[in-house]
Amino acid sequence: MAAITVDDRQQIKKIVCDILELEEGEITETSLFVEEHDADSMRLIEILSSLELNMKVTLEQADMARMVNLAGVYEVVSESNR
Repeated sequence: MAAITVDDRQQIKKIVCDILELEEGEITETSLFVEEHDADSMRLIEILSSLELNMKVTLEQADMARMVNLAGVYEVVSESNR
């Protein structure tokens, strides 16, 4: 398991904000994508795909169940094969 850096966290947050069409100040590590930011399943898949492409990681669709907020995304990316 590789720890993610501050730069990685910033890049992940930017990817999520771009896809969810949010300003970076509108999202916290614990705010829920679906319940608080109206993300649908297509947006969640887009987040997963974009992370794989931009972060050079391999993620499983099963990991999406844990990717409910930024903290979850950070955890999944840190556990991925980088």
